[in-house]
Amino acid sequence: MFGARKILQGETMSEKICLITGGNSGIGKAAAIQLAKNHCKVIIACRNFERGKIAVEEIKSQSNSSNVELLCIDMSSQNSIRDGVEIFIKSFNRLDVLIHNAADFDLSRKSPVYSTENIETVWATNHIGPVLMTDLLLPLMKKNENGRIITVASQGLMLHPLLKINLQNPEFRGQKYSVEKAYYQSKLAQVMYTYWLSDKLTQDQITVNCIRVTNVKIDISRYPNLSQFLKYLYSIKSKFSITPDEMAKVYSALALDDNYKLVTGKYFDEKLKMVKSSAYSYDKKNIGQLMKKTYEFIK
Repeated sequence: MFGARKILQGETMSEKICLITGGNSGIGKAAAIQLAKNHCKVIIACRNFERGKIAVEEIKSQSNSSNVELLCIDMSSQNSIRDGVEIFIKSFNRLDVLIHNAADFDLSRKSPVYSTENIETVWATNHIGPVLMTDLLLPLMKKNENGRIITVASQGLMLHPLLKINLQNPEFRGQKYSVEKAYYQSKLAQVMYTYWLSDKLTQDQITVNCIRVTNVKIDISRYPNLSQFLKYLYSIKSKFSITPDEMAKVYSALALDDNYKLVTGKYFDEKLKMVKSSAYSYDKKNIGQLMKKTYEFIK
């Protein structure tokens, strides 16, 4: 366990090193437990040190592994990402698995919130942060025989088949703000980023795949500002949802299973089946425009 600027404990050569953002709760925590059970060195990244400490102890207990550590990173903050990656690089000379699980999606939010770099936090956390973190960690991943990068999207995108990235104004500044619209745009961007990055890494031994997360039971207590109506809707929705542990099995398979060693640039559902995204998301011109806009946000 370590503070924000302390060095991690380090590695042994026999274990896979896995870094998962948002690993302190929900699917991320369930995935961390599964990875630790599979004898991986697991580093969970989350922004809250106290919640992270508690999560690490729970993951250790439930996985019967002491090989779990905490890295404090706020994925909406580029400075925090750079500081966290610097700590990681000082502690490890390689990275086998990078899972971009952390997400900002608070349905109770009625107006935009901005990061320390003055970027709308849904866009910053769900898309810009993962792109920056990946860029900073790629040198470590290229040292491996089979590095794996996993991004996370949402089954909710199926309800928005005509959705496009608002390239002129992805933060919806000066427009009516909808956290739902911001969220699904950021997740579409992650799907398109997956296709772009897998093409960029064709000559490297790194795979990049995306997971389409379905309805998963959530801890409502994490969202104290939800209205009673939204809490009621979530209670109904939960009856048709799978557990975080079930969803996390897809994370674990794509991270560790040799059957996916050479699979890259694909989109998987909760049953580990390859699925299609929207026609818009496959268009290389659209992908190129998205990534050009993306790098305009990276300071």
